[in-house]
Amino acid sequence: MNAIDGARLLPWTSWDGKPCYLVRGNGTGYVSRLADRVEAEQMTSAAELIEDAYRILADRTWTPGEIHLLAVELNDRLAKVHRVSESRGARLLLLEDAEDEDDLDAEDGSDGEGEREGDL
Repeated sequence: MNAIDGARLLPWTSWDGKPCYLVRGNGTGYVSRLADRVEAEQMTSAAELIEDAYRILADRTWTPGEIHLLAVELNDRLAKVHRVSESRGARLLLLEDAEDEDDLDAEDGSDGEGEREGDL
């Protein structure tokens, strides 16, 4: 298991474009709350751009430059939404794994801590 296992992918990158992670966060700290706000802003921005794109394309009066700019902006928002979905998907998998472990502990009568009958 490496240091990134279980880490949260943050909705921004480092100055040189590398992914940023929050290691061993519980979801209630400052960085987690900041990441939640940034993700919400990115999702809202993407939704607004989708509406703008529908309107721009429906008018059929655009120039090639306007289409190019729209494509650049759509690509940027899509990349950000993809990062958010990767981060949230990874956290869902961690929750499922934790629930599976809890279910196994409940089936064998242990609480997941301490010694089990067979360990004595």
